Amino acid sequence: MQQTVAILGGGVAGLSAAQELVERGLHVRVYERKPVMGGKARSIPVPNSGVGGRQPLPGEHGFRFFPGFYKHVTDTMHRIPFGDHGNTFDNLTVATRILLARAGQTEITWVARCPTTLEDLRAFLMELFTPLGVPLDETAYFVSRLLLVATSCTERRLAEYENIPWWNFIAASKMSNAYQTDLGQGLTRSLVAMRAEESSTRTVGCTQLQLLYGLICPERVFDRLLCGPTSDVWINPWTQYLQKLGVEFFPGTRVVSFETNGTHVTGTRVETASGQSSISADFYVAALPVEVMAALMTNDLKRAAPSLANLDKLKTRWMNGIQFYLSKDEPLVNGHAIYLNSPWALTSISQRQFWNNVDFRQYGDGTIGGILSVDVSDWEAPGVVYGKPAQECNVVQIKDEVWTQLKQHLNNSGATPIEDANLVAWFLDPDIEFPNPSQATNAEPLLINTAGSLQYRPEAQVELENFFVASDYVRTYTDIACMEAANEAARRAVNCLLAASGSNAQPAQLWPLEEPDFLKPLQEIDRIRFSLSLPHHLEST
Repeated sequence: MQQTVAILGGGVAGLSAAQELVERGLHVRVYERKPVMGGKARSIPVPNSGVGGRQPLPGEHGFRFFPGFYKHVTDTMHRIPFGDHGNTFDNLTVATRILLARAGQTEITWVARCPTTLEDLRAFLMELFTPLGVPLDETAYFVSRLLLVATSCTERRLAEYENIPWWNFIAASKMSNAYQTDLGQGLTRSLVAMRAEESSTRTVGCTQLQLLYGLICPERVFDRLLCGPTSDVWINPWTQYLQKLGVEFFPGTRVVSFETNGTHVTGTRVETASGQSSISADFYVAALPVEVMAALMTNDLKRAAPSLANLDKLKTRWMNGIQFYLSKDEPLVNGHAIYLNSPWALTSISQRQFWNNVDFRQYGDGTIGGILSVDVSDWEAPGVVYGKPAQECNVVQIKDEVWTQLKQHLNNSGATPIEDANLVAWFLDPDIEFPNPSQATNAEPLLINTAGSLQYRPEAQVELENFFVASDYVRTYTDIACMEAANEAARRAVNCLLAASGSNAQPAQLWPLEEPDFLKPLQEIDRIRFSLSLPHHLEST
């Protein structure tokens, strides 16, 4: 008899688990509280924006970012059919540049170069960061800290760097304002959506290095972006493929509680528009965000699965998008723009240069020439217009603040790419909810790996024999809240489920993070030093 799996959550983690399981012959049902699948990755059509039979303007939770170190989610995309002969991975376009914009200062564009030794890497990083205007000795110190992480063994990263905030590790409090703003806060908030003051050195350092390796290694790419609205070129083809394989979807279904006998989950209570009911399956995969899962943890469930008992100690922050629809396209750069001095830690993508097969005349009122998609990563810092953090602003104030911060960074040296007359419409991610005009809440916050928080994060296999967790708070190689971690966590949950079911199917593949070969001997030396309780050799010289 075919075994059944109930997947709770239809975001990237839930869909990834569904694909791995249905391809291995299990009967899969996916339950999602929203009316559509995709979670944070879904597209969000702007309500009432289509005129004259055109499609609504395409909105997003935030621009989709596929760095070169993403292996799991891109492998999944390779296996999702698209068009007559292709797959959804074919819908990714490589970005070739990164723009560092600074308020009132000359912009910097990063391009690639390939180091082959540690000294090459040090020299490249110095060249990369020196134009920021941070004092040279401070830049050298920051580079030395990156190299310390790069040449450290995994064991030292876990035992030492996991428990040190990045801000402390790079000694930011002792440095100049430029160091703190650009290297300490700017790169951290913009690249990995974390606050340097509280985030784990292991997570921030390793993630920044992975992004830099994508920039400097010839066989890698720094960044890839989708060639159209996310749901059109990825999520919808994905769900259609899964339905063709037999996956059943139940949108508009909210998980209320888990029923357990102490060793197994015996059922899951859910709520739909017609009321509450109980669903049952042989196995359950919880692909729910950490804040949702934490709220479901009753005392009985904590006793049955103690590795999930501390989810409420994990922290979340906000990272949400706003789209600006322009009458004339402003490409800016063939990749990401990072606004280093923006108090709200803005990053952006000009979509049209990547959405090269999208006819913009078919959206809205037909006058849209470009879309500037902006992510806001810091919702707690005061803005420049109203002097309030984003989460205390109303929707119009958020738009005004972001637009003004873009102007401050891009309108310099006589160029004015951000002009009021060019703005046709705008759309803020509706996950930002406004219960009153002065206080916003976020329906989709983002997990932040604060220093020391790994101890509260579970493996995909918990103590309940038929219950598995697949979300970006699970311990993964990726180790940051993103689509890649969600996909990897789903694969880990699937592999545990296959083992529990007695299946002889091939496990889902997992990929550790890759690092340049020339660093591996140095990491091995540090492994020996760590085993002897000695400091890293760069710390002892």
